[in-house]
Amino acid sequence: MKLLLRIAATLLLLVLIASAGFYWNPLWVHDQQIRYHLYRSHVRSEYTQVDGYRIHYFEALPPDGSPGIPLVLIHGLGARAEDWSPMIPSLAAAGFHVYAPDLLGYGRSSHPNVAYSILLEENIVTGFMQAIHQPHADLDGWSMGGWIAAKIALDHRTLVDRLVLDDSAGLTFQPSFDRTAFVPTDAASLYRLQTLLSPHPTPLPPFVVRATLRKIARNGAIVQQTMDSMEAGPDLLDARLAAIHQPTLIVWGAEDKLIPITVGETMHRDIPNSTLVPIPNCGHLAPNECPKPVLAATIPFLKAEH
Repeated sequence: MKLLLRIAATLLLLVLIASAGFYWNPLWVHDQQIRYHLYRSHVRSEYTQVDGYRIHYFEALPPDGSPGIPLVLIHGLGARAEDWSPMIPSLAAAGFHVYAPDLLGYGRSSHPNVAYSILLEENIVTGFMQAIHQPHADLDGWSMGGWIAAKIALDHRTLVDRLVLDDSAGLTFQPSFDRTAFVPTDAASLYRLQTLLSPHPTPLPPFVVRATLRKIARNGAIVQQTMDSMEAGPDLLDARLAAIHQPTLIVWGAEDKLIPITVGETMHRDIPNSTLVPIPNCGHLAPNECPKPVLAATIPFLKAEH
């Protein structure tokens, strides 16, 4: 009986410790769930060196053992490779050799004290492709990642076979929000950011709000530096899109309030060999919140003529 009581007491203590850990750092627990799901789906977590920096990435191969079609997924501002998790296993199952790096300053990649810019991250992605020995690949960029992907398609044409732009940044437009929206400091401003990103934001409990604000604050300087570079204008693509020669798919959340679909329509008009696919009832987070229709558009496009 004493042994059973000790076991019960130990289990209770473990439950209390786990509950306290979840309460203090719920985002860490959520991250572990995502990473476990990817691990169970045979998605590997790897590191490589690019320009002296440690770059983390996920890699997934087709389950049939084939080499697969190389595909690099590029995340957006303030994001990380895990945000592609709803799509990575399905893309691998469809025959792609998927790479999803954390850009410099994000996720589990190095966070050096450097001047962050679109050009810097472009060089990181091209250096990453060299490090993983992929002389060319399909690129799929989301938001700021779309800007980076399109710029690579223009500046390094032989690296890019086909191009996908998900709710992409990179063009001049009049935003409906102030740039401080990306670095909320309280529950109200965090909810305003949620409403920009999703047409159906989920109210968060206070302890999750606190953890989210702490996380955003840690990367606030990098986000602001990158936005300074964006607003300075040297990397804007307005006058360059017509020179993109690769087949291009433009996927857009039809209810995107952050970068409205009119920007996607402009891209479609200016990129000669492009297709625009709106995703109904979805916002800026289409690849994460609406993966099924995004995959339904993306996979046939990328597999065409391969």
